[in-house]
Amino acid sequence: MNTARWRMVAAATWRKVAAATGRNVAATAPAYSLALAALVFGPLFGSGCLLLRDAVSTPRSYLTDSALGLGDAAPRAVPQDALLAVLSPVIGGCLAVKVILLLALWLAGWGAARMVGAVLPALGTGATLVAATVAIWNPYVAERLLQGHWSLLAGYAALPWTVVAALRVRRRAGWQAWAALALCLTAAALTPTGALLAAVTAAAIVGIRGLPGLLILTVLASTPWLVAAALSGAGAESDPAGVAAFAARAEPGLGTLAGLAGLGGIWNADAVPGSRTSLFAVVATLVLLVVVAVGVPVLWRRRVDPVVRGLGVLTVAAVLLPALAATPPGMEFMRWAVEHVPGWGLLRDTQKWVALAMPGYALSAAAGCAWLGARFRNAVVPALVSIVALIAVLPDLAWGVGGALRPVHYPGSWHTVAGIVERSNDDTDVAALPAGMFRIFPWSGSAPVLDPSPRILPRDVLQTGQLPVRGAVVAGEGSRASEVEAALLAGDSPRRLAELGVGWVLEQHTSVGPVGESHRTLAELEQVYRDDELTLYRVPGAAEDRAEHRWLAVFAHLVWAVLLAGSALLLLVEMIRRRRAGRSNTNQS
Repeated sequence: MNTARWRMVAAATWRKVAAATGRNVAATAPAYSLALAALVFGPLFGSGCLLLRDAVSTPRSYLTDSALGLGDAAPRAVPQDALLAVLSPVIGGCLAVKVILLLALWLAGWGAARMVGAVLPALGTGATLVAATVAIWNPYVAERLLQGHWSLLAGYAALPWTVVAALRVRRRAGWQAWAALALCLTAAALTPTGALLAAVTAAAIVGIRGLPGLLILTVLASTPWLVAAALSGAGAESDPAGVAAFAARAEPGLGTLAGLAGLGGIWNADAVPGSRTSLFAVVATLVLLVVVAVGVPVLWRRRVDPVVRGLGVLTVAAVLLPALAATPPGMEFMRWAVEHVPGWGLLRDTQKWVALAMPGYALSAAAGCAWLGARFRNAVVPALVSIVALIAVLPDLAWGVGGALRPVHYPGSWHTVAGIVERSNDDTDVAALPAGMFRIFPWSGSAPVLDPSPRILPRDVLQTGQLPVRGAVVAGEGSRASEVEAALLAGDSPRRLAELGVGWVLEQHTSVGPVGESHRTLAELEQVYRDDELTLYRVPGAAEDRAEHRWLAVFAHLVWAVLLAGSALLLLVEMIRRRRAGRSNTNQS
């Protein structure tokens, strides 16, 4: 088959696909993005829970003080944990996490396509699908999935939608634009990092006149973690050792800067897809950068557009600043900031801020694809080649990053223990053995996972927050948890645990870790339940420890929930009104 004939067949195929999905970007982009997201999601369509490194989903979770961000540790998982505590009795916590993750992957691609249509209209279907592919199929998504950062990906997915909403605010599109921006900010604020990602993205677009409103919305969307940090006092200071531990990492054949430019470089070398662990990472990075770079001249000619200029500056900063933070002077500055600036520890995982480059990358890739299509008078081939190339250089993102993301099932003893603790009349805390925050269970796979007990038990489980990273230990904020752990490992009397507010001790038999002389303490405790998986002990005389001003933390979460639901409802009502008005006009004509 000659080249001309091949082009005719490809063009005909493309037209058939467009016809089947509505002959327009509005129908094609969401369908394509959903298909791509489903290919990544893969094994998680099966029953069970996501349990991989930092991703801990449980069938049921509870609205404990820790879930509200009022524990010893910094409130890094609010309002995420509170949302799951509310949803889990209704649809199950494991299903809730999987639904949110699938939505995040889908909306990242669809949002990138919508963003291209808003910023650079009339680029064509192929260009928008290339943008969707860049947003979904890249090393950043793969690495954060392997690290278990499903809620961070929700914030990542909100970024292109934030660009669209902020652009409408800049053009003074009315209250609907502000409602859309509020929805984007609150959805991204499922975690503190997501809130900051969306706020920075919006700030690059809205213009000076929109900044006061943006600031108000950002504060409202961030109310849960801002209030939790103020009430608990946790997270004001972080261990400076975390700066080097969480710095961006150079990949094989690539320096730190090149790795970040390729949307890779996560600090954990174990949370990297296999195709990025060899010199093939160089090829993959070159392919991504070429697809993106083709559109740079097109955007440069449009640099007078403040939106294009804002996204360009944001993209460059998102790559350069994390790279600078990984240099000796950069790490020295970061250590100083962690020691002297409250809350700066939130920024120590510098590679996660590379997410801010995604909207710019997607826009440039789409512009380049459209330019090639116009130059060679064929819009199909550049789009197909770009999409195939992007997927081919990261093949193991498919099917749960090579099967790493697979659902697991908790042994029945976990549910039994949770029921026993829930039926008790006290409000004391739980200590867990072995010591440490990470576990490797025979039923959860070979990768370490965060101890699931804080999310599956209806009481606060004390955790030190200490993280083993790159052979070093980064100290956490949990001072009381450290005292409890030290008392258990030293074999202190149960009275000491009771003084520290510990009413239960949960021993996990199938995971290895330090236990010290804890058998001496356990021998004096009442054994409430035991099997091959778990043993639950009762500590007599423990004082209840309820967080002060808990109502204020609950109120802060309600502010976030009302802002999220209210903005979504307003936009839904407006969309229905516009559709009815459109039908009425059609009938009259």
